[in-house]
Amino acid sequence: MTQPQRDWKAHSIHGVFLRFVVHENRRYQGKPLYDWLLLEARKLGIHGGSAYRGIAGFGRHGILHEEHFFELSGDMPVEVRFVCLQDEAYRLLDAVEGAELSVFYVLGPTLYGVAGAPKEEWARGLPPMF
Repeated sequence: MTQPQRDWKAHSIHGVFLRFVVHENRRYQGKPLYDWLLLEARKLGIHGGSAYRGIAGFGRHGILHEEHFFELSGDMPVEVRFVCLQDEAYRLLDAVEGAELSVFYVLGPTLYGVAGAPKEEWARGLPPMF
């Protein structure tokens, strides 16, 4: 196996991968909770986030939620993901608790970066991708 051309560990930033899992029909302040999480993260200065809709899932109560062609329950899982610095993730978690919401989350260490761009160009904030 050949060696990589770049030292990817040195080219990366140490951060965290923060994920929330919510039901798509759960709302807060008149909007879907996944939207509120994305907007709150942006307000806190987190550089990006995405929401992904699941096709099936079950939670702590063991109830399986599935989407069928003829019935759209609106109760499917939505995962909201952020890759950011640890203190940014903690501020978003503080905002969730400050809003008195109960939301399942997963938080773990990660390395992240932008391939194809020098680290000094993006390390202070990821550039627009499109």
